[in-house]
Amino acid sequence: MKQFLLGVLTTLVVLGLGVFALGLSLGSGATPTTLPSPPPSGVRVPPPGDLGPDETWLGAVQLDSREVVAAEGDLVDVDATGTGVRFGPDGLRAATLAVRATVPFGTVADQVGDGTRLYAAGGGRAGVERQVTVLGRDLLVRATGAVRAEGGLLVLEPETVDVGAPGPVDAALGAAARRLVTIRTPVAGLPDGLVLREVGVGGAGFAVRLDGRDVVLGR
Repeated sequence: MKQFLLGVLTTLVVLGLGVFALGLSLGSGATPTTLPSPPPSGVRVPPPGDLGPDETWLGAVQLDSREVVAAEGDLVDVDATGTGVRFGPDGLRAATLAVRATVPFGTVADQVGDGTRLYAAGGGRAGVERQVTVLGRDLLVRATGAVRAEGGLLVLEPETVDVGAPGPVDAALGAAARRLVTIRTPVAGLPDGLVLREVGVGGAGFAVRLDGRDVVLGR
């Protein structure tokens, strides 16, 4: 995503779009409480007084993409709004940045590794399937649970665990397997300053909301 944001913002600068303002229109219509809203369309915001002679400043920029493919991982349905974007010899930086996107299940599964499969389990929950070894037995563990954002990480803690064994055996092995299918992972490829705030489960992946101040998009 860092490469995507850098490329689009750099293109805007090169095309000489200069300073403009757009209303905030994140995917869910909700305004992040931690960030100020951009000014209404058509309202000019003065550039900062310390703008260097080799810098370009954009009051507000909105970026939308159906799909973003990068080495760190893919995103889909990306909707991002940046304010106070500065571009110059020292790189590219946004005073504020708010992003809504979907992280495909496969992207997170690849981060977790070990043949993990993630999927929508219904009721706003995610499912995880993984081959593990518990108490000397090779098991295909299936678990479901709610997801949340915690300390900038995407967290999935199982509420149900199935190891495919008979009742009492399943319960004993399930307790041991639970920690092996608990997921705590960052969203791949985020630029410095951008933090995961909310996460939910959609049909194609994890719906995330991220925001941050003084976000470094490129140097």
